[in-house]
Amino acid sequence: MADSVPSIHADYFLELKYAEYFFTAVFTLEYFARLLVSRHTKRYVFSFWGVIDLVSTIPTYLTFFFPASPLFRVIRTIRLLRIFKVLRLTRFMGEAQGMGSAIRRSGAKITVFFGVVLVIVVVMGTLMYVIEPEEAGFTSIPRSIYWAVVTLTTVGYGDIAPVTALGQFLSAALMILGYAVIAVPTGIVSVELSQTNGKLVCYDCNHIEKTLHLIIAKNAERT
Repeated sequence: MADSVPSIHADYFLELKYAEYFFTAVFTLEYFARLLVSRHTKRYVFSFWGVIDLVSTIPTYLTFFFPASPLFRVIRTIRLLRIFKVLRLTRFMGEAQGMGSAIRRSGAKITVFFGVVLVIVVVMGTLMYVIEPEEAGFTSIPRSIYWAVVTLTTVGYGDIAPVTALGQFLSAALMILGYAVIAVPTGIVSVELSQTNGKLVCYDCNHIEKTLHLIIAKNAERT
């Protein structure tokens, strides 16, 4: 990221280059160390984290063989995925799986909701294309739909704006509707999370159990 800033690149090109070589060497040594200590080497090599460890070292080596090598260095950003190893703490797994379960149960409702939102932006975009002149920026229905999406989500870039009274009235209604649109998915997931409260994910049988199972598991762990 620092190397992409022109002023930093001009002043610290060599320092950044050597730092890249150093960290690539560290990543490479770590990868080979994992291969040596792994009980199931093949399984590690083809696992998700094994592929991440390998690919995170490749871009720098590609710079020695390909003229367009700086383009390959973009792949280095996948190194950031390695931080999730640190975040995979056992005490957070129950909460994470509970949230995932709530989102899965909300999938059908959220899908219907976004379908309704899609219909709204298509209808509003089409209406604005008919109502507003091209000089206002509504040159086509897809561009008008883009305006509807920006307005409904309350982003409001301002690159396209209605100039007629009817168009401004519709845009104001769409802005107010946008607040409800933001709240609905949150409410759907919140309801599912509240229903998940008091339950936990059983890692052995991979399904939801009652709080009693949690008490038994904690007692077993202590003993």
